[in-house]
Amino acid sequence: MSSLILASQSPRRKELLKQIQLSFTTQSPQVEETFEEGMMPGDVVMYLADKKAAAVSGEHPDSYVIGSDTVVTKDGKILGKPKDQDDARAMLTELSGSVHDVYTGVSIHHGREVNRFYERTTVTFWELSPSEIDGYIASGEPFDKAGAYGIQGIGAKFVKGIEGDYYAVVGLPVSRVNRTLMDMGYRA
Repeated sequence: MSSLILASQSPRRKELLKQIQLSFTTQSPQVEETFEEGMMPGDVVMYLADKKAAAVSGEHPDSYVIGSDTVVTKDGKILGKPKDQDDARAMLTELSGSVHDVYTGVSIHHGREVNRFYERTTVTFWELSPSEIDGYIASGEPFDKAGAYGIQGIGAKFVKGIEGDYYAVVGLPVSRVNRTLMDMGYRA
């Protein structure tokens, strides 16, 4: 039986893998999360997920290693994690009352075998008042999340609707990850 490693320290991704009852360890990949200007969002998240998985897989070639990355896009612009309160406020104001896309890329390595994919989920926000935005920023929740919100937390109250995989918005499309692992021969 091969081991499973999540190349991430994200509490959300850990929780999602636990939810589907996979036994795994975590290792934080030592990679710079940069990409070339002009890349399409789906390519960006797969590229970054692959960098993370490859960094850990190199140390554990017999293990199954999962790397993942998530970005939020609005009108073709990638919104990463906010740098500060002003950045978070600008992102949330931009998302207010509109539709945006969340891309989560996954790369699973096992020896020389690599499987990469991404999920795109469309999210619609309610119109947000300045006081709602300021209250959310004061909660501290936006600061380690792409697009400055967490759909699984307080940010859920801003979401009018979604089209696609909810879990991909949280940070890991667990159903597809599970199926891909099975297709690759992983047995828990």
